[in-house]
Amino acid sequence: MREHEEHQGHDDGGVGGPVVRLGAAELGAEPGERASLVQFSSAFCQPCRATRRILAEVAAMVGGVAHIEVDAEKNLDLVRALGIEKTPTVLVLDASGRIVRRGVGMPRKADVIAALGAAV
Repeated sequence: MREHEEHQGHDDGGVGGPVVRLGAAELGAEPGERASLVQFSSAFCQPCRATRRILAEVAAMVGGVAHIEVDAEKNLDLVRALGIEKTPTVLVLDASGRIVRRGVGMPRKADVIAALGAAV
C-alpha cells in the first residue's frame, strides 16, 4: 500500500488517543472472524473502484476475512476520529477489531496479502 504507515503493537487511530477497536457499530457491517479489510471511499474517487476489486478478491481468497467499504462522506465523525485524510484509505483489522496496518492509495494485491499476515 502506498504512503502507508505500519503500526506495531497498537494504533491510536491517528488522534493520539487510546487503542481503537472497530466493530459492527462503527463500520456498519459485521467484521470478519479472522480479520477485516476496511476501505474508506468517496463517490468520485477513481482509485477506490480498483481498490474495492482488489480487496474483495483478497477477502474471497482468505477464509474469515471480510471486506467492508465505508462511505467517507456519510461517516465524517468516524473519518475524523481515525484521521482519514484521503480516499482510498485501507485499514487492516485483526479479529478483535484493532487496527494493525493502514495504507493510503490503491494497494497492490501482494501488499494486501502481506498486511493480512499481521492480522491473522
